[in-house]
Amino acid sequence: MQPIYLDYNATTPIDPEVAEAMLPYLIEHFGNPSSSHWYGQRTKQAVAWARERIADLLHCQPDEIILTSGGSEANNQAIKAVAEAYRAKGNHIITSRTEHPAVIEPCRYLESHGYKVTYLPVNQYGLVSVGEVEDAITDRTILITIMHANNEVGTIQPIEEIGALARERGILFHTDAAQSVGKISVRVDDLNVDLLSVAGHKLYAPKGIGALYLRDGIEIPSLIHGAGHEQGRRAGTENVLEIVGLGKACEIALREAERTEIHLQELRDCLYGKLQEHFQDVRLNGHPTRRLPNTLNVALVGIPVHSLLDACPEVAVSTGSACHADSVEPSPVLTAMEIPPEIARSAIRFSVGRMTNHQEIDRAVQLLAAAEGRMDGIIPSGLPK
Repeated sequence: MQPIYLDYNATTPIDPEVAEAMLPYLIEHFGNPSSSHWYGQRTKQAVAWARERIADLLHCQPDEIILTSGGSEANNQAIKAVAEAYRAKGNHIITSRTEHPAVIEPCRYLESHGYKVTYLPVNQYGLVSVGEVEDAITDRTILITIMHANNEVGTIQPIEEIGALARERGILFHTDAAQSVGKISVRVDDLNVDLLSVAGHKLYAPKGIGALYLRDGIEIPSLIHGAGHEQGRRAGTENVLEIVGLGKACEIALREAERTEIHLQELRDCLYGKLQEHFQDVRLNGHPTRRLPNTLNVALVGIPVHSLLDACPEVAVSTGSACHADSVEPSPVLTAMEIPPEIARSAIRFSVGRMTNHQEIDRAVQLLAAAEGRMDGIIPSGLPK
């Protein structure tokens, strides 16, 4: 039986258009973009083209884009480099308890080097309070970093309001937009951000490529030292193949933005309805409306979900974020939301994508329901062929 992939927040398949755009740079155009001859100039032009496509999607200037090896590197550069550059001004950083490890761990690293970090709580929906952000600011605060949308429950944070507050107080503001880019509108001017991280493999580009938006006029040191690539902000010969892939993925995301959001939300809501039809107690985790259109985190109360998914290997989903998939403990995100442990342990994250269709939704729910029936000793009927 063909497996069903409903874990797009963990990673996305490479879009066929993206693969097609990359192919010439795998076979034919292999030059080093720093070389002055034809081979180098051809790949240099490709990198410039991709940078423009990323900038178009984020609504910024191409020279405000630093190409990285992925979202984790972008987050690390944003946080650590700002901390180093502004150490004379202060040593205080504000973040939230529900950030991705690629933000939490750099913050913990900085704490071990004399920085102070405030980890803000969230409410039962996973939302950060703008008022609590303001209350946490001190005269030593140099950076606020709050993710745009949560990878586990999909809750979208009030980034515009936090950004406006940070700008008013003269504090740099970074957001990890790995999960939101390509699903909802992400325009840096609307969000009031100074730095923003992108992960290519979350929007149908390859793994191992990402970008950091750095607002013009902000100077931060490079984390990777060497030759003067990326305007001296990130050393290393450009990964042309994957940069082209990210550029094409951003071009598609911009072109298909409205259609994609409608498609994702329709599938997500259909999935939620069918789960409620087939399971007795289904509880939504995350904000009911202020949520990514593709993300559905639900607790199937009373069901040991690890056993359920073991009994239903045809359906690819996550019991938490992908980074914690092997743990039977409640995820830190659900714990921070004060979801009771017995509910949190029964949580499943479904995340649909552009390639998902209604037939897959129907079949996935039927397979999960049948697996639960087998666990309960019930003989299922009407299974999908």
